Amino acid sequence: MTRYLISFDDGAMDHIPAEDFPDVGKAAHAVVQEAVNAGVWVFGAGLERQRASIVATDGLVVDGPYPETKEVIGGFVVVDVPSREEALGWAAKFAAGCRCAQEVRELLPDPELDEMLRRAAR
Repeated sequence: MTRYLISFDDGAMDHIPAEDFPDVGKAAHAVVQEAVNAGVWVFGAGLERQRASIVATDGLVVDGPYPETKEVIGGFVVVDVPSREEALGWAAKFAAGCRCAQEVRELLPDPELDEMLRRAAR
């Protein structure tokens, strides 16, 4: 199986009226439950708007990214599915539930990390 990042930009849901957010939350959580039941859910979360820090290789911490940054992730889901087509199908379900477009990216496999996680689970 391959893991895919399904994400949307910060501000992608700004078109939704405040009174609709409870319905959007229910719809999005219904898709999450469907993914959990299907055994493809890995992890997901919304991100605090514009609250990030950049940590340099020397440990220096600065605030960022800045509001003028064109694209900042607003939320994401990671699914573990057998094909890109299936990942696109899940993205379509999340797009409908969240009422905003979703971006899909394949995560690079890391066999060493997978082995570390298997050993830790024993």
